Amino acid sequence: MSNEYFEKLSQRLVKFAMDRDWDQFHAPKNLVMALSVEAAELTEHFQWLTEEQSHNLSKEKLDEVAFEMADIYIYLTRLASKLEIDLPHYVDEKIEINENKYPVDKVKGSSKKYNEYE
Repeated sequence: MSNEYFEKLSQRLVKFAMDRDWDQFHAPKNLVMALSVEAAELTEHFQWLTEEQSHNLSKEKLDEVAFEMADIYIYLTRLASKLEIDLPHYVDEKIEINENKYPVDKVKGSSKKYNEYE
């Protein structure tokens, strides 16, 4: 995700909301709640699947999952815009934090949390 792409997407979503007079409904708390609902809708697609089934979704199911993921991305982008957060910057920074928190030589192949390994 480039900063340029993210900025264009953010501007497009601002215009989309403004054109429909929906910005009035896009307070950060409302966007967070909508984001939570969309995450739950994504979860619903996997709720009763086996691990194997979750890896082998039909084309139709994969499209449905992709659209739920898109909804999540849209709400997250709107929230970042509303709070004036440079999300691509923080994504990069968070990856660096995680790389330091989970050094390959200590965690490779382990699902333990950073404070559980020696």
